[in-house]
Amino acid sequence: MSKTTLLHQPEGLLATCSGWALFWLFLAVLGGVAFFWPGLEALVMAWQLPEYSHGPLIPVLSLLLFLRQLKTVPERPGPIGDRWVGVWLVALALSFATLGRLASIDDIVAYALILWVGGLVLITFGWSTGRYLWPPVLHLVYMLPLPDTLYYKLSIWLQFISSELGVWFLRLLSVPVFLEGNIIDMGVYKLHVAEACSGLRYLFPILSFSYLFAVLYNGPMWHRAVLLISAAPIAVLMNSVRIALAGVIVDTYGTEWVLGFTHFFEGWVVFVSCIVLLFTLARILLLAHPTRIGLAQAIDIDTRHILTQARRIRLLQPSRALIVATLMVGVFNLGLYAVPSSTLNQVARDSFKDFPRVLGDWTSGSHQRLEPDVEEVLGADDYLRVNLTNSSGMDVGLFMAWYADQARGGVHSPEICLPSAGWEIAWLERTDIASMIGADQPFMINRAIIQKGETRMMVFYWFDQKGRKVAWDLAAKFWLAVDGVRTGRTDGALIRLTALIDENEKATAVEARLMDVVRALQNPLPRFIPKE
Repeated sequence: MSKTTLLHQPEGLLATCSGWALFWLFLAVLGGVAFFWPGLEALVMAWQLPEYSHGPLIPVLSLLLFLRQLKTVPERPGPIGDRWVGVWLVALALSFATLGRLASIDDIVAYALILWVGGLVLITFGWSTGRYLWPPVLHLVYMLPLPDTLYYKLSIWLQFISSELGVWFLRLLSVPVFLEGNIIDMGVYKLHVAEACSGLRYLFPILSFSYLFAVLYNGPMWHRAVLLISAAPIAVLMNSVRIALAGVIVDTYGTEWVLGFTHFFEGWVVFVSCIVLLFTLARILLLAHPTRIGLAQAIDIDTRHILTQARRIRLLQPSRALIVATLMVGVFNLGLYAVPSSTLNQVARDSFKDFPRVLGDWTSGSHQRLEPDVEEVLGADDYLRVNLTNSSGMDVGLFMAWYADQARGGVHSPEICLPSAGWEIAWLERTDIASMIGADQPFMINRAIIQKGETRMMVFYWFDQKGRKVAWDLAAKFWLAVDGVRTGRTDGALIRLTALIDENEKATAVEARLMDVVRALQNPLPRFIPKE
């Protein structure tokens, strides 16, 4: 039977051809794997990070949850006519993933994969049945990595909360401690609440667990909402206890005890403690339940007949919607091969090692290297860090980082990095300085005042992408995707200027010398950060 003949058969006749249904479903999955392959590779890479190491378990748990959910859905052996919502969702997923592939941003492809799975579920079961199967599909979200910008913002926020609570616990235990940013100063030793200890390592798997817990919970809906929402504060609270524990160990036994096995063991104890607290919260909620049911009765973990539900694949029916969705995946695959390659478009540029030593009235000192661990976190392909001095003896710090490909990582905003180093952002605004430096296009920068103790500095920084000056990091990510689709370029840079505010110096004078450096940078900058 040809594809054309099959496509024009009545729906009732199609419903009798289970072999054809499996054939078209197999083609749809095979084509989907090929189309979403860059996103799948991005997932595998993300799962190698500690924060997302739980990722491989998520599809397995989602499948088990899906089979369990099928027990609540009656079989529909007859024709199913409400499948076309799924086709539209598949089309949306393929379009979304196409933008990600053209922009060379694989995370977008991975996000679109969830929509595609949801579309296949709606096509297979129809809208009237498939809409009740959304919990296992939504659970797949927990296998996805967060966008880098959101990840670092959330990480810093959690670090601050964990640091504040950890120090509070230490002071309750009469341990002398001073908090500077997210650096806990204990006199002889400083505890840095780094990304690995920010709570995210526990937060993501605990959020996944609390989601499953809420789905399996048979109590009132508001109970489920409380259990789901409480996962984040529980993880942060227990991470703060972990930080306080580390401080007590350092204060009592020394720094060597907080490293190695103790650090690892401490982490697993915190994770298990979070799970115990989640169960305890559920038990407390059940005490107020009018039926006074026990926790064992409130959580549906009955796995009987799971394999029976898997055998329901024999009821799968071929349909015009399934055929159209399959052909659509094939068309999108062929379309991507037909368009010009969207591989990384390298641009010619000079290395920062050739950056001029004299900029107008400013002379630069020698290039200052970053610490190896800082360089690794920065992840830049090239960077420059120098002090500029003018004829009046005034100093300005210049830092520039260049990324040949920002699609997989990229620029870390100073709005994130400065607080990590103990600097407090006292004031921040985004402003256009084009008229102040004589530029003929918008020149958006972040203008900030930061302080650490009694030391205050003024900071200018912006993101430079193809000559476009962008202040907001999320806007920089947007233009990164646009440039990736239009030109295949995902390069860009961060430029930061810093100047110390002396006790007797006005902020306007500091701003004036920063502006002077910005003007001096405009002529040489395109050699190192190309516009075209």
